[in-house]
Amino acid sequence: MSTPARAVALRVLRDVERGPGTLADRLARADVATLPPRERAFLNELVLGTLRRRGAIDHALGRLVDRPLDNVDLQLRAVLRLGAHQLLHLRVPARAAVHESVALARAVSPRGAGFVNAILRRLAREGPPPEPDPERDPLAWLTTSGSLPEWLAKRWLARFGPLRAVSQARVAIAEPPAVFRLNPRQHDAMQRVEATGLEPRPAATPGAWIAGGGRTADLHAVGVIYLQDETAQRVAALACGPGRTLDACAAPGGKALLLADWLEERSERSFVVAVEASRRRLDTLTRLARAWGSPGLHLVRGDAERPSFATMAFDQILLDAPCSGLGTVARHPDLRWRIHERDLASHAARQLRLLVALAPLLRDGGRIIYATCSSEPEENEQVVTAFLAVRSEYRREALPAAWADLATGDAGFFAAILRREGASPSWYSDPSS
Repeated sequence: MSTPARAVALRVLRDVERGPGTLADRLARADVATLPPRERAFLNELVLGTLRRRGAIDHALGRLVDRPLDNVDLQLRAVLRLGAHQLLHLRVPARAAVHESVALARAVSPRGAGFVNAILRRLAREGPPPEPDPERDPLAWLTTSGSLPEWLAKRWLARFGPLRAVSQARVAIAEPPAVFRLNPRQHDAMQRVEATGLEPRPAATPGAWIAGGGRTADLHAVGVIYLQDETAQRVAALACGPGRTLDACAAPGGKALLLADWLEERSERSFVVAVEASRRRLDTLTRLARAWGSPGLHLVRGDAERPSFATMAFDQILLDAPCSGLGTVARHPDLRWRIHERDLASHAARQLRLLVALAPLLRDGGRIIYATCSSEPEENEQVVTAFLAVRSEYRREALPAAWADLATGDAGFFAAILRREGASPSWYSDPSS
């Protein structure tokens, strides 16, 4: 019988590959949440690492399996990947990795246990194949060691060239650090963080902290900290301003909380309306806001494509648009295997519909902050260009210097300021100052 973490990890990988839900949603389910902390941490290492390095794992397995890996039963394929990840990338003894994998295989497909045993024993004995040379054959390296799907590897090569494409792929397979910000209402928040052994150090973004160890999930759950990437915090800061603010696609809610905190810290007589179409996600956001304690945050269920919820003109609108998420594949490694090139057009069409629907809700002189966590121009520059072509009263403004790297999306995130023509309000100032 396999260990609980491995058994649940197999179910997670199976469910993610079958779809349609995301890895984040799957990891929130009870069979993961009820594991003891050490088992849950090992499960995360198994699942995230297997997905993050799946290209290299499949490259190693491909020379040992007598048929295309895609033709192997889905559950046995997941068992092989979990076992290979332990053999190749984790400090798990080979004997344990093989034994536990065979136990998993026996539980889901008794006739497949011998197959799994033979493949993994051979991998343990022979080791992985040589890596392709990233200079001589960058596409082969990107799709194996770089763990990118072929379509995305080809796009990055064409757009960035071999050196930068390889460099970005290396970043995307590295485990990113946990980044958080403190709840400003919890006056002992930093002391509670340090008491858990997190050893935080300040990030480049003001107010952001990098966790140097320890566990963050418990502090996040009780509203002491909020786990949020630096770039997400920077995008939210870009939308900070007095008056009426709309966060049009608010879940999971971190940007809405930051906007409300900004207003409260400055004693502004202002508020944030956070809109979310999904009742389940809105319920989660409601619990989050209650734990965080944000009095200036008003939660509304509504569809930003059909904004019947709006009865006022807003001073700024944050549209952190639903997108492919390809700029976050290091933190969300399932996306590289779930998203296909054909999906980009449908994301872009929806993003444009959202912008056009929200445009009338902004007062003259106000700003829409359009943002995505995508690296692909179809979801970024091309959406902005299409929007400006149909809404002539809007113009694009240059980003403040501190946000200039978000102007192209090349770093995986994108932001643009779209101002509705009219006199700039006297209260507006660069939020970086």
